Amino acid sequence: MPSYRIIVDLSDKMLHLLDGNVVVRSFPVGVGKMVTRTPTGEFTIINKQPNPGGPFGAFWMGLSKPSYGIHGTNDPSSIGHEVSHGCIRMHNEDVLALQAMVPIGTRVTIRP
Repeated sequence: MPSYRIIVDLSDKMLHLLDGNVVVRSFPVGVGKMVTRTPTGEFTIINKQPNPGGPFGAFWMGLSKPSYGIHGTNDPSSIGHEVSHGCIRMHNEDVLALQAMVPIGTRVTIRP
């Protein structure tokens, strides 16, 4: 049974899925803009919702910090940029692949 955890690196705008200490997948992400930065620290995925609608794309994974999550987007050109209100944006196909691998309770580390 894999023991997955997620590391989001804000400086290179990448989300890394690790099994133990080995990176198994990496995805480009969009992160918070200057005035609404993505929070750094240790969080966990507390809920998952398919098709949340609007700007959240194909899937939503809520973090233990209220109102923040990892989600898809209806604006794929925003990936790789500082554009969000603090959430972590992924391409829809990427967020669907990621959510299929990580259960609720997965640790998420967001680092500068």
